[in-house]
Amino acid sequence: MRHQPTIAETSMPVLATSAGKPLGARIACLDWAALTDGLDKRGYATTGPLLTAAECAGLIELYSRDNVFRSRIVMARHGYGQGEYQYFAYPLPLLVSDVRTTCYEHLVPLANRWAEAMKLETRYPARHGEMIARCHEAGQMRPTPLILKYGTDDYNCLHQDLYGEHLFPIQVAFLLSRPQSDFDGGEFVLVEQRARMQSRPEVVPLVQGEAVMFAVNQRPVQEKNGPYRVTMRHGVSRIRSGNRYTMGVIFHDAT
Repeated sequence: MRHQPTIAETSMPVLATSAGKPLGARIACLDWAALTDGLDKRGYATTGPLLTAAECAGLIELYSRDNVFRSRIVMARHGYGQGEYQYFAYPLPLLVSDVRTTCYEHLVPLANRWAEAMKLETRYPARHGEMIARCHEAGQMRPTPLILKYGTDDYNCLHQDLYGEHLFPIQVAFLLSRPQSDFDGGEFVLVEQRARMQSRPEVVPLVQGEAVMFAVNQRPVQEKNGPYRVTMRHGVSRIRSGNRYTMGVIFHDAT
């Protein structure tokens, strides 16, 4: 039986952060007012380069280490697209855990404001450990951070990362590879589905180490008569050449 961690269990230091400012401090120094404004207006926001090239390379190197992951998914077998991804096992690498806990604390005020605007009963706790405890009490005990690997002609169909009853409404994805060097194509794509209107696509360009924060499922959009809900889906366009690696950080666990 696979080990299930307690909430208090510390993360395995599989991957070290860079020598300079710790990752948690880099995340804290982001312009969170601007990020929140972007998420409110467009349903996504980008950070600029956040992970170093060495940290990106370290995460990519982890992909070949089976003991770090709990499962591997080949997309074509499930109709998800082409390519593959692996979900991290608990305990998470320290860098991944830092992203999860630090970003959550900055995003939770927005998540609660969105829930209130959409007239949802859900309210999210201030600390990520409390959110994971809520998931585990409901049987959502499998970690959801993952690394995705794409090769030439691979792609990811539009989808949502929901995983269970309890979900956090925002997630983060990091581009680990170098556009126009390691790969061509493979743009991150968001589609906003609006009631009684055509869907609106958006291509989000990223550089190595940059993160995009985006709505997992629904978000409120303000109209003159008040807020209404729009549904967001995301995917990756076809890789024209090379290999593209991405790390996805979802803040709720899976059933």
